[in-house]
Amino acid sequence: MGNKNHEIDYEIFGEEMQYVSVELDPNEGVIAEAGSFMMMDPDIRMETIFGDGSERDSGVLGKIFSAGKRILTGEGLFMTAFYNVGQGKKQVSFASPYPGKILPIDLSEKGGKFICQKDAFLCAAKGVSVGIEFSKRLGRGLFGGEGFIMQKLEGDGMAFVHAGGTMAKRTLLAGEVLRVDTGCIVGFSQTVDYDVEFVGGIKNTIFGGEGLFFATLRGPGTVYIQSLPFSRLAGRVLASAPKGGGKDKGEGSILGGLGDLLDGDNRF
Repeated sequence: MGNKNHEIDYEIFGEEMQYVSVELDPNEGVIAEAGSFMMMDPDIRMETIFGDGSERDSGVLGKIFSAGKRILTGEGLFMTAFYNVGQGKKQVSFASPYPGKILPIDLSEKGGKFICQKDAFLCAAKGVSVGIEFSKRLGRGLFGGEGFIMQKLEGDGMAFVHAGGTMAKRTLLAGEVLRVDTGCIVGFSQTVDYDVEFVGGIKNTIFGGEGLFFATLRGPGTVYIQSLPFSRLAGRVLASAPKGGGKDKGEGSILGGLGDLLDGDNRF
């Protein structure tokens, strides 16, 4: 596979709440989690794909995914493919799920593989295979059944991941160690060795479980870290949510329930 086949044009817009616009030539495609889609031009077709898309060898979709097969297991089995079935260049945009930065990853510069946090993946262009990376040393029971699961991005195309809050980039020398909160990892190059350690002596009741485990990353390689993982943001939001029965009708809001509906909260 030559790089020429997988060069795509993209542009990242915004500062704190970013989105990426990917330009697709005819027959080119991009895959994404359905929840990150923002907008697209006419002549871009959406289709949910299962597994690596190889069962649809005929037609446009087969051509798009023949370059880079995707193998997904577990929760991430379904993804949405967006492909240009028209004439000329078309654009499709994907938005950050919460404040942070979008990080473009050119896999041809990363030795063909990059490991990222499951929640960090935003979208990937043709020539990228998305799969699940398991650490052999970690039992699934360790994290309440969820396990310490990372995604692997393989191939020679472009992928985009999202870092919450402020992103830190650390280049580790051979043997250099960095300890990171597991949720704060965005991703790292394939040369980085990683493990998860248990921190003893911290009472679960005081810290609510956070900080009991941390990742140990050992160089050489590049590590990307986020200051605001979504789990931490969600935890703070849930902690300050109204307690008790009944739905909160909007403190200080004249509109009350109607205001909630206008805000996009349409749960009656």
